[in-house]
Amino acid sequence: MHAVRMSGITKNFATVRALDNVDFKAEKACVHALLGENGAGKTTLMNILYGLYSADSGEVYINEKKTIIKNPAASIANGIGMVHQHFMLVGKLTVAQNVILGAEKTTLGFFNSKKIRNEILEISEKFGLRVEPDKKIENISVGMQQRVEILKVLYRGADILIFDEPTAVLTPQEISELTAIIKNLADSGKTVILITHKLKEIKQAAQKCTVIRRGFNIGTVDVCDVSEKQLASMMVGREVVFDFLHEKKNEPGDVILKIENLTVEDNRGVKKLNGFNLELRKGEIFGIAGVDGNGQKELVEAITSLRKIKSGSIKINGNEIANTSPANVIKNKINTIPEDRQQLGLVLDFSVEDNAILGKQNEFSNKGILQFEKITKHATDLIEKFDIRPSGCEKTKMKSLSGGNQQKFIIAREITNNPDVLIAVQPTRGVDIGAIEFIHRTLLAEREKAILLISLDLDEILSLSDTIGVIYEGKIVKTMKNENIDEEKLGLLMAGGNA
Repeated sequence: MHAVRMSGITKNFATVRALDNVDFKAEKACVHALLGENGAGKTTLMNILYGLYSADSGEVYINEKKTIIKNPAASIANGIGMVHQHFMLVGKLTVAQNVILGAEKTTLGFFNSKKIRNEILEISEKFGLRVEPDKKIENISVGMQQRVEILKVLYRGADILIFDEPTAVLTPQEISELTAIIKNLADSGKTVILITHKLKEIKQAAQKCTVIRRGFNIGTVDVCDVSEKQLASMMVGREVVFDFLHEKKNEPGDVILKIENLTVEDNRGVKKLNGFNLELRKGEIFGIAGVDGNGQKELVEAITSLRKIKSGSIKINGNEIANTSPANVIKNKINTIPEDRQQLGLVLDFSVEDNAILGKQNEFSNKGILQFEKITKHATDLIEKFDIRPSGCEKTKMKSLSGGNQQKFIIAREITNNPDVLIAVQPTRGVDIGAIEFIHRTLLAEREKAILLISLDLDEILSLSDTIGVIYEGKIVKTMKNENIDEEKLGLLMAGGNA
């Protein structure tokens, strides 16, 4: 029996057809992956199921009963819950308060806090979620916050759970834990629809996979019968190259970025970098491998002068830039692909062309008056050269682009600034395999300059880096050339062991 059946779903946004007569079926007690490139239409399809969008045509059946879902409240009433990529939690409230928010149960107008807490613990125990109900959201990890989002939909009685790119912000350890949770949900009779572009996770967690490409249903397969390479080809419509590292070897040159004895504290006064040293050479990609929270965020903030350092030195081409200003950092030809594209890299309510000139408005003005034709042409060049979709989106608000296309746009903008040093932080987080291939090729093409790569994805570090530095508790504990590296030993170093 199908828990979900969607028939002939068509959806248009102005002149763009996001979905074209799409059929989709998900069986009960099954993990069903929905695979597609960024902008393919997979999230749009699930937003229709969840009531965030209305289809222009088509029908939805829940447990084989035709159902009209006009809004999320109707979706929740029909046993559907959605765990969004960007969490919807209130940081100052506790885990328990966030779980019940909007679905409060009272007796004679009063909360039974003990009963609510016990209910949350019972659900948590049943599905292997393990949370602390009394902790504030702002004090728990990203992985724990995601568990709270899952608890929210389970508390509301969801039997059908939609996960939208659930591993985009998780560490490798948290991804393994989430995979186990998803399997447990299906084993307990829940239906899980997993929106993703990560092939490895589909192979680990899902039984079925439907591929959406440019608004069309390409087909549904049994995951056990196909390889990752076959899934990738279905998704992008061509063979995808997974391993093209160092097709052309580079010989690193002089040191261009030198960091010595750097000490940096977080907002609470806790040391996050403590005697940090690094040398980045021209023509080199230096990859920093480490578990999240070992000082990576503070390192980027210190280099870009978004955070004051306590002691030490940061020099580019011999010039000291520590404790100056972001404008001075950019002037010294350091550009950054930030970790959070929406919070740090873009103004979502601005158009694509307005975002294209952020930080360099003076280059597109004459006596203080913006040259709009020049701005539009610059945006058009970025869109065409870097295959940003949809084409012709210069006047479109940035928030209308898919996450992957937002990321490609930031990379395009920062690279075309012609930096001496490019800092790439999680450059492929939340993007599909086709975009990953494109971004990796783009970064490799730029390494004749100098790239500092910071990523939680160990495969990405190994695929791109000439040199790898392992960060642990605010220090580089070992630096090595990327030649026949033992991944097990690398993992031990990342965990603070000796290898």
